[in-house]
Amino acid sequence: MGKLVDEFNAYRQRMNDKILASPHSKILKRIYGVDTLAYEEGALPAKTKEMLGLATSMVLRCDDCIRYHLLKCHQLGVTTAEIFEVFGIANLVGGTIVIPHTRRALEFWEELENETQV
Repeated sequence: MGKLVDEFNAYRQRMNDKILASPHSKILKRIYGVDTLAYEEGALPAKTKEMLGLATSMVLRCDDCIRYHLLKCHQLGVTTAEIFEVFGIANLVGGTIVIPHTRRALEFWEELENETQV
């Protein structure tokens, strides 16, 4: 993958491993588990749930969460057209303060897309 994606994945994996290995992480393990369950197929498809997670993360302005949901959206076959609609909703709901996060999100998405085309 590209530099942004590789760095994000490596850091996320390294830190999650440390957190989950701690004997003090009982609550965090449960939160991680609920998070995983929330995005599984259900009444809403996983793809829709990831797009909801992306829009929500953009409004909350969490770049790590945005990147995670972009990765999952990409894995689930979300198109660039769909991503731009999510960006539009996030900016409408979140206001112009979301614009810098949209720029970084697009840069990350483009890297994901470029890797797919290679």
